[in-house]
Amino acid sequence: MEHNHKESIWSRLNIKNLFKIKEFGILAGLLVLCIIISIFSPYFLKTSNIFNVLQQFSIYAILAIGQTLIIIVGGIDLSIGTVMGLMGIFAASLAVAGVPLPLVFILVLIAGGFIGLINAFLITKIGVNPFITTLGMSYLARGLSLLITKGYAIPFNNDLAQIGGGHVGVVPVPVIIMFLVAIIGAVFSQKTLIGRNIYAVGSNQRAATLSGIRSDRVRMTAYIIGGVLAGLSGIILTGMLKSADPAAGQGYEMQAIAAAIIGGTALTGGEGTILGVLIGAAIMGVLKNSFVLLNLSTDWQILSLGIVLILAVVFDAYKSKKRQK
Repeated sequence: MEHNHKESIWSRLNIKNLFKIKEFGILAGLLVLCIIISIFSPYFLKTSNIFNVLQQFSIYAILAIGQTLIIIVGGIDLSIGTVMGLMGIFAASLAVAGVPLPLVFILVLIAGGFIGLINAFLITKIGVNPFITTLGMSYLARGLSLLITKGYAIPFNNDLAQIGGGHVGVVPVPVIIMFLVAIIGAVFSQKTLIGRNIYAVGSNQRAATLSGIRSDRVRMTAYIIGGVLAGLSGIILTGMLKSADPAAGQGYEMQAIAAAIIGGTALTGGEGTILGVLIGAAIMGVLKNSFVLLNLSTDWQILSLGIVLILAVVFDAYKSKKRQK
C-alpha cells in the first residue's frame, strides 16, 4: 500500500516536471494539431505518411538548427537558402565528375563553412550589419548558381541520390541525418563551453566580453556552423530531387527562421533550444502535409503558416517584455 502511495507521488512529480519543460507548450500544440488532422484524415497516422512528413521537414529542420545558433548569438542569416542551393550544385557537379561520395561530403561542407566564415568576417571584423551582409551573400550565391548552371538543372543518378532519397530499412536517410544533427547540436549547445558562450554572447555581448569571452570568435563559430549545415542541406535536397536546380533553396531561409521562432528561439538572442527547433519544424511539416491530405489550396497553406509565424513572433515579444519587467 505504502509502495503504491509513493509511486503515485512520483508520477505526480513527473507530471509537474513535464509542465516545467520549456518546450511543453509547443509540443502540446503539435500533439493537438496531429490529433485534429488524424480525425479528418485517417491516412495521416499511417507509418508511410509519418516518414514522409519527417523527410519533408528534415531539410529545413537542419537549416533551422544552424539558423537558431546564429539567432541565439544575436545575428541573422538570410543567405542559407541560396547557399544551400549553391552547395547542391557544387555537390552535383563533383558527383557527375566522378568524385567519390565521402570527398564530395567533405568538400561541400568545407565550402559551406567558408561562406559562413565570409559572412562572419564581414559582420564581426568589418562591422557590416548582419541583415545587409547575408542579404548580399544571398544574391551572390544565387548569381553564382545561375552562372554555373546557365539556368539549367544538373540531373544525375549516382550515390549522391541515396543521401536524399535512400532508406535504411523503412527510415529515410534524411530523417536519420536530421536526428544525428539535432543530437550533436543539442550536446554542443548545452554541454560545451563555446555552446554555452553562444547563449552568453546573445544575452549580453558587452557583459560576455568583459567576463573574458571572445565574442567575435563565438559569433563567427555560429555563422560557420550555419554555413556547414547549409552545405549538408544542399547535399540532401539535391539527392532528394536527383537534380541540382539553380532555383533550389530559395525561400528556405524563411522556413528555417520560422521553424526557429515557432520553436521558441528569441529574436532578441540568448534563448532557444534544438529540441524546440525540431518541434517548430515538425509543426510546419504537419501543417503542410495536412493541406495535401485534405486537398486544400496552397494559398491556405501559406496563409496558415503566416498566421502561425505571426503568433509565434507576438508570443516572443510578450516573453521579452515579461523578462524585462
